[in-house]
Amino acid sequence: MTRLLSLVLLGACVLSLAAAPAPARPASQRNIVQTAVAAGQFKTLVMLVKRAGLVGALQKPGPYTVFAPTDAAFKQLPKATLDALLANKTKLRAVLLYHVVAARVPAAAAAKLTSAKTLNGQRVRIRATAAGVFVNTAKVVTPDVMATNGVIHVINHVLVPPSR
Repeated sequence: MTRLLSLVLLGACVLSLAAAPAPARPASQRNIVQTAVAAGQFKTLVMLVKRAGLVGALQKPGPYTVFAPTDAAFKQLPKATLDALLANKTKLRAVLLYHVVAARVPAAAAAKLTSAKTLNGQRVRIRATAAGVFVNTAKVVTPDVMATNGVIHVINHVLVPPSR
């Protein structure tokens, strides 16, 4: 009976361990996608990155710099604009890649730039003023969120590339 009870308890422990969620990675071991998910303020961005099929690309070694609009920034977009992006994967990818630079550019270096070439092939304008650092018209509200494969700068507006 004692042996049976021990086996039942052992089985219960194994099942509880198997059902337990995997421990979260420490911030210093997260890539850009994992960092954005863990932050909790980029749900729309993460959903769009998944929809565009860019998750795998942003998990590669990089390095990358992502100008990441918050959920609040996406709420500023007209619904028709967001719907149009959701309906057109090519345009969605172009907009998302306009937020990514193929280099690790910390805030101190970004503040010295006047522009940067994005992964969609177009350039974003960068300017530093007494009011802060701006990427086009978006303000960097939280700089230097570090990830294993790059850096995220949180911005307050969605960047829309100019029409070609």
